[in-house]
Amino acid sequence: MLTAEPCELCSQDGGEVLWRDRHCRVVLVADPDYQGYCRVIWNAHVKEMTELTAGERRHCMDVVLAVEAQLHGLLTPDKVNLASFGNMTPHLHWHVIPRFAGDPHFPNPVWGPRMREHPAKKPVDIDTARELRAALATTLGSSG
Repeated sequence: MLTAEPCELCSQDGGEVLWRDRHCRVVLVADPDYQGYCRVIWNAHVKEMTELTAGERRHCMDVVLAVEAQLHGLLTPDKVNLASFGNMTPHLHWHVIPRFAGDPHFPNPVWGPRMREHPAKKPVDIDTARELRAALATTLGSSG
């Protein structure tokens, strides 16, 4: 009999936690090419949005859109990509990725072939993480 692999998003935060409530958390992904790359991760182990109640779906999308809005305000990207796949990690989560015309993959998805070489950026500095954490607390309420 096959045993299920442990879920990494159930056993780990999935990045630096910027905000959380009892339903979901927002984490900062340490990706040197994509400053401000965040994930919104549902805390309970579900695979699909349709497994949530209507209220939970609204809450999840409100958080995703709040992250998008705050990234626009702090980083002024050319575009913000929103994606929810779950093919590799079948646990409900949304990628919220600020995109800039000069990034390594633009205009293609970040998971595709690189379009250009790009000097690696340092991970988001503590000031950007702190600003995003504060902005999310203001928009979504205190983390708890």
